[in-house]
Amino acid sequence: MLLLAFESSAKAGSVALLRDGILLAEYYQNGGQTHSRTLMKMAEDMLGNCDLTPKDVDAVGVASGPGSFTGVRIGVSAAKGFAWAGELPCVGVSTLEAMACGVLPFHGIVCAVMDARRSQVYNALFRSDGCTLTRLCPDRAVSIDELAADLEKTTDIKILVGDGAQLCYNTLQGRIDGLCIAPEHLRHQRASGVALCAEAQLLGGDPGDGGALVPNYLRLSQAERERLERENKNRNKGE
Repeated sequence: MLLLAFESSAKAGSVALLRDGILLAEYYQNGGQTHSRTLMKMAEDMLGNCDLTPKDVDAVGVASGPGSFTGVRIGVSAAKGFAWAGELPCVGVSTLEAMACGVLPFHGIVCAVMDARRSQVYNALFRSDGCTLTRLCPDRAVSIDELAADLEKTTDIKILVGDGAQLCYNTLQGRIDGLCIAPEHLRHQRASGVALCAEAQLLGGDPGDGGALVPNYLRLSQAERERLERENKNRNKGE
């Protein structure tokens, strides 16, 4: 199975090709350009440089959140559009789990964190035995203090990954025993991790229904929050 993966949930964007568990290629860009401008172009160039065409792709995977609302929407739209054109299975995977795949040789607790702002981080915890990940909690939006309380419950070595890793490390260093941070080249979201997770889901029986795929934001967007606040104010005025 040749799988094309998209990752655009944060500032960096990337695409990857995975064939039967083997990474064929990955294009990664962290130059600040908008994903709507670069993502499909990277996929086109990557396929061409591998002497492949869109018709060679058997399935599509994408980081479906959490993450940047705009970035996640762009990635999901790109994946669904590519899959729809070729009538291919398309699966969304957890951005946090895909990040954790990047440090699989590590033994201990993998703490995937993204800066969610509003004094929160998007987080998921996994136990790694060096080969496989075991999820310890669902994807969630929590305060750093809430995260610290969970990390304090275990004496295992803990590694931080994600674009919120440095923030959490700076805040919790000295408070949490056995806390470390992944090196820069392993820390951030990458399409190779998305590809590995997507392949595992498809092999595990996920039908890859792209039509049913929607972003997983975990929280309401700022526009939606403001709309609800206005509606509540208007409702209170009318009572």
